[in-house]
Amino acid sequence: MIWKQAFTLEALGQVSQHTLVSHLGITFTAYGDDYLEATMPVDERTFQPARLLHGGASVALAETLGSVASQLCLEDMQTHMAVGVEINANHLKSATGGLVTGRAMPLRIGRSLHVWQIDIRDEAGSLICVSRLTIAVVKRRR
Repeated sequence: MIWKQAFTLEALGQVSQHTLVSHLGITFTAYGDDYLEATMPVDERTFQPARLLHGGASVALAETLGSVASQLCLEDMQTHMAVGVEINANHLKSATGGLVTGRAMPLRIGRSLHVWQIDIRDEAGSLICVSRLTIAVVKRRR
C-alpha cells in the first residue's frame, strides 16, 4: 500500500469544502492499495460553451486527484508538502452529461518527486482523457 496518512473519503471531502474541488462538484469515491478515485458532474459548472465537458475541468479533476494522492503518500505532512510542477492532458472523447470518474495511479513515488497517471472515464467506461501529473515534494515554510 502506498498511503502513509490515515484518511477516509469523507475527510477528503471535508477538507475540500469551499475550494475549486467543491465548486466543480468533485467527490472522492474510492481508493485501493495504489489508486484514488473521484467523480465530477458534466453540467453547467464544467461545460464549455458548446455544452461539452471543458478540457480545463478534466485537468482540474486530474490535478485534484494526483495532488491529494501525493499528500497522502507523504511521511510527514507537518514538514513537507506536495506541489504540482507539470500537468498534461490528452482529451480523447467528449462528454455531454452525467458523471466522469478519474482514477489516479502512481508511475513513481520518490522522496522528492511523484508522477501520477490519471485516467478519466465516462459512465459507459469510455476513456475520455488521460493525464500525467508531476509533483514535487518540498519542505514547508515556517
